[in-house]
Amino acid sequence: MRCILRTILVLLAATSFALAADPPRARDLGIPFDGTPGPWNAITDVAGVTVGHRTLIEDLTDGRAVRTGVTAVLPRGTESLMRPVFAGWFALNGNGEMTGTTWVEESGQLEGPVMLTNTHSVGVVRDATIAWRIRKAGPDATGYYWSLPVVAETWDGHLNDINGFHVAAADVGAALDGAASGPIAEGNVGGGTGMVCYELKCGIGTTSRVVEILGSSFTVGVLVQANYGLRDELVIAGVPVGRALPDHRVYSQPEPPPPGDGSIIVVLATDAPLLPHQLERVARRAALGLARNGSIAHNGSGDIFIAFSTADQSLGRADRVLTHQSIPNDELDSLFAATVQATEEAIVNAMVAARDMVGDQGRYAKALPHTKLHELLAAAGRTAP
Repeated sequence: MRCILRTILVLLAATSFALAADPPRARDLGIPFDGTPGPWNAITDVAGVTVGHRTLIEDLTDGRAVRTGVTAVLPRGTESLMRPVFAGWFALNGNGEMTGTTWVEESGQLEGPVMLTNTHSVGVVRDATIAWRIRKAGPDATGYYWSLPVVAETWDGHLNDINGFHVAAADVGAALDGAASGPIAEGNVGGGTGMVCYELKCGIGTTSRVVEILGSSFTVGVLVQANYGLRDELVIAGVPVGRALPDHRVYSQPEPPPPGDGSIIVVLATDAPLLPHQLERVARRAALGLARNGSIAHNGSGDIFIAFSTADQSLGRADRVLTHQSIPNDELDSLFAATVQATEEAIVNAMVAARDMVGDQGRYAKALPHTKLHELLAAAGRTAP
């Protein structure tokens, strides 16, 4: 019975989200951002990239609250199974986990999806991702004699019964099977369901930027799972708005003492031809996007970024000598700028899309107040025309 009830609740949560009017995004509130976004202003503006969520929201009969989930980012959609992409990664502060990065660094390639979940569900998501890949490969599964999937986490224990281990293998498969292109649900969804940033309800956010390099157009897309920072640090569009929002703090109240500083995972995608060492350089620039929003990368925070390029179509072949193209280092500045801009906006999108949430043991996180935010930005002359 519990399994049936759980399934119904999850499906109802997903359905109600789908039927509800699209929540506003940061630009809808008049927040100014630099750069030119793609059509969806999402990581899926990079052709071939798909994203799927599995959102778990349930109040158990014993009083525990489930507020968690899984998000899947597939660099080449279903073709991610057998076609790797060049990749690089960077840890701004390493109090967190992203599995598989040893091989990403060694090989310069990402083989399969990037999975996002809560801290204590990394193991099940990792194992279930391997099993999903084997199932999807079918007769070709013999090629998966080993697999090192990339699974990253942030801690949702303030709102979620994190030690209840509620993410199951079926949830991982649902996120992967449901991955699609187009607009992406943000805020309280997928791996971001129970996440909090700057002591406000947060979660998943995404954006993109289009740049021109040497006569060609390229796209940079960013997706974040944001769960970090203290209220007074929050800066939006250059305005220190966090200091003007003193109510409903989560971590910086004098009692109880702060349990931790949270984390953020940033996934960057591009169709620009870049080599692994260049993608690591791009990944590093995500740190500057965090800084624009006031982050100081706390000691207790896991700020981990991964970047990949879908440009090279020859990766995965072993029957010939491969030739790779790349943008010259001297022409990377516009990609660096796009990364900084998109990371900054993705975090704000996560906060704008999020909604108030009450979770485990009655703990709560309030959403960013849209009207108050607009007033603060307008008073500082920082609203878009």
